[in-house]
Amino acid sequence: MTLTLSEDERRIAAGSDGAAMAMRIVAESGRLLGAERLIPIASAHIDGALYHGDSGTLFAERLVEGSAKVAVRATLNVGALDLTGSCRVRLAEHERAMARRMMRAYRALGCEPTWTCAPYQAGHRPREGEDVAWGESNAVAFCNSVLGARTNRYGDFLDIACAIAGRAPDCGLHRTENRRARIIVDVSALPASFLNSEIAWPVLGSLYGRLAGDAVGAVTGIERHPGEDALKAFGAAAASSGAVGLFHIVGVTPEAPDIATATGGMAPAETIAATAEMVADSLRRLSTAEGSDRLDAVALGSPHFSLDEFAALERHLAGRGLKVPLYACTGRHVLDVLEKSGKRQALENAGVTIVADTCVVVTPVMAELAGGVLMTNSGKFAHYAPGNTGYRVLYASLADCVASAVAGRPIIRDTVS
Repeated sequence: MTLTLSEDERRIAAGSDGAAMAMRIVAESGRLLGAERLIPIASAHIDGALYHGDSGTLFAERLVEGSAKVAVRATLNVGALDLTGSCRVRLAEHERAMARRMMRAYRALGCEPTWTCAPYQAGHRPREGEDVAWGESNAVAFCNSVLGARTNRYGDFLDIACAIAGRAPDCGLHRTENRRARIIVDVSALPASFLNSEIAWPVLGSLYGRLAGDAVGAVTGIERHPGEDALKAFGAAAASSGAVGLFHIVGVTPEAPDIATATGGMAPAETIAATAEMVADSLRRLSTAEGSDRLDAVALGSPHFSLDEFAALERHLAGRGLKVPLYACTGRHVLDVLEKSGKRQALENAGVTIVADTCVVVTPVMAELAGGVLMTNSGKFAHYAPGNTGYRVLYASLADCVASAVAGRPIIRDTVS
C-alpha cells in the first residue's frame, strides 16, 4: 500500500521547521502502518510529556526551537512533577530539572496544562465519530469506547507530531470496519452481588484484557449502566492487562445498543462465558502480596480520582485518622474544586496526601521500602506498581483500602461471591 499525501501535506513536510518534522513523522508512521492517506483530527491528548530520559526533553525542545505549535486542541497527560506543590517528588536534581524543562516545552507548543490521565473528566470530550489522536492507554480506551470518538493507541512523540500536523494515519480504529466486536465475553452468569460490588469493574477489566488482547470485543450480560467511573476503571485495567483500545458493553456504550450493532451483523470469532472461577482467578492475579499482614501505603486514583470518587473516599473515612500513608492522585480540575469547597484541607487533615499533575506509580513519591506492601483499588496500579515502584500489591475495594489505612494492617472483606 502506498501513502499518498495531499499537496498541502507535501508542502508542509518539505519544510525545515518543527511543523515539517512533525508532518514527516506522521507520514512515515502512516506508511509503516499501511495507511493510504492521512486524515484530519479534531484534538489530541499527549502522553509524551512524562519524563523517561533526556532524549524526550530534547525532542520536545527541538520542536519548540522549530517554532512548532499544535494545530488542534491538545491536553497533557501526567508529568513527572507535581507543579501544584501538593506532594513531594523524590527525583534527583538532574532528572527534576529535565522533567521541568519537558513540561515547559509542551506548554510552549500550545498544549493545555491539564496534567491528567482522565482528560475526559476535565472537559475534553470529543464527539461520537470524531477522529482524534490520543495517547495514554486508559484515555484511549475511554475515548473510543465510552465517548465513541476514534483514535488509535498513539505512543509517545507520535501523539505530539499528530497534534502539530493536525493529521493522523487513516488506519486501525479510525476505520469503521476495524471497530466491530470480534469476540464476545458474556458475564450474565456472574453473581449479581459481585457485579454490583466496588471491586467488580477493575477485576472484570483485568480479566477482559487478558481474554481480548488487542482485539475489539463486546461484553454482554450487564443489565444497567454502571456509571462513568466504573467504565473508566474497566478500560484502564483492560488496557493494562491487555492492549485494549476499544471495548463495547452491550446496552451501555454508544456503538453497542445491541449485539448486532456491536458485531456489525457478523458472527463473532469466539464467545466466552465468564465464570466465577475466572473472576476469582483475575482477582488473585491483581495481588502479588496475597496473605501478607504488612501494609506500608495505600494508593488510589489511577486513572485520576473524580469528584465522585473523592466523595466516596470522604464517606469511607468518616473523620477517622490514618495509620499508614494514603495517596490520592487526581488532576487540577478536581483539585481546584476540592480547594474551593474546603474539602482538600479536611482530607489532608485526616492524613490523605493528594497528588496532582502526576501519580505515585510513574514518579517517586512514596518512600523507598524493600519488600514494601501497597494496597490499591485500581487495576491499573495493581498491574504496574510492582515493576515501577518495587512495592508488592494487595488489591481491594475502596472501602477496604480505607479501613486498612485506618487500622494500619490489611483488611480485605469484599471478594467474589
